[in-house]
Amino acid sequence: MKLEQIETPAALIDVARMQKNIARMQAKMNTLGVAFRPHVKTTKCLDVVRAQIAAGARGITVSTLKEAEAFFAAGIGDILYAVSMVPAKLPRALALRRQGCDLKLVVDNPTAAAAIAAFGDQHGESFEVSIEVDTDGHRSGIQPEQQTLLDVGRILHENGVKVGGVMTHAGSSYELNTPEALAALAEQERAGCVRAAERLREAGIACPAVSVGSTPTALAARYLEGATEVRAGVYVLFDLVMHNVGVCMLDDIALSVLTTVIGHQEDKGWAILDAGWMALSRDRSTSRQSHDFGYGQPCLLNGTLLPGYVISGANQEHGILAAARGDPQADAQIEDITQHFPIGMKLRILPNHACATGAQFPEYHAVAPDGSSVEWQRFYGW
Repeated sequence: MKLEQIETPAALIDVARMQKNIARMQAKMNTLGVAFRPHVKTTKCLDVVRAQIAAGARGITVSTLKEAEAFFAAGIGDILYAVSMVPAKLPRALALRRQGCDLKLVVDNPTAAAAIAAFGDQHGESFEVSIEVDTDGHRSGIQPEQQTLLDVGRILHENGVKVGGVMTHAGSSYELNTPEALAALAEQERAGCVRAAERLREAGIACPAVSVGSTPTALAARYLEGATEVRAGVYVLFDLVMHNVGVCMLDDIALSVLTTVIGHQEDKGWAILDAGWMALSRDRSTSRQSHDFGYGQPCLLNGTLLPGYVISGANQEHGILAAARGDPQADAQIEDITQHFPIGMKLRILPNHACATGAQFPEYHAVAPDGSSVEWQRFYGW
């Protein structure tokens, strides 16, 4: 199917760009001498994950048990569930383990650790659990020097639960935008996670895996001594947030939303699109960065950028394409909005946040260099 034939709105993946992004990340990890465990929450798509594994990835990272179940059913068994475990979800984790899935769990508090130990003892199952470490104050985890780290480690170790290692995620990297700052945070992430592992080992608790990662720190890291693996997710498609962070160019972004011009508000200089926030998502994370892309960066059907234009607003099923404020190139064309963007014209919109935009669609249209496309299914749910 050609792009002109696809009903809009639709999510497109530029396969050549995706493959380039995969190769870039895998080459960086190979150079740094660490295993790479991609986070599949960005795409939730088996076709994409198979390409990552074919390039050299070892295992996957998931954010939901639904992802774990779906990818295990497709034959991928080495899975890290990288969200702190709660007791109510342990039966689903047990079911996966009993089916042969090498599912690894994560905890960051004594309550969850004790629950896993008790549940495993009750059901004769020895779970493998990693302890989440907070290396940047961004979200979850135990700080490397906190006593709680050893408390959790001992609860697991003394009750027959395998401590698989420690893991961390430097999510605050999304707030940075210089190579120097990103490299410094990558080192902070590495050093903090390695220190947590050292403390556990000094306490007599084995800690084989030291897992770090975010897309910006993975690409900015200069060395990873003491780390055993890296996790990253959005790198496979990239987005406008990552462009503002400074780790990709606009023409590295592999995800876009195909949309059609359905009307105009000539006095306002607007072209109305059939892609609203139900297609683009409500994510406005670039508004907090150095360059605000509105609800996305418009492009021509062939991917050529439309400088000076932005998706300035979005309702549920309507998007507004307008001149970026103060841009002379676009301002001069406001009076000719109907000429430049006639009804029926198809455009592509680069997203602010690939994970959020992808989640709006049941499938991707994977676009080959010749413009033909095939459908790749993705899935929903927790």
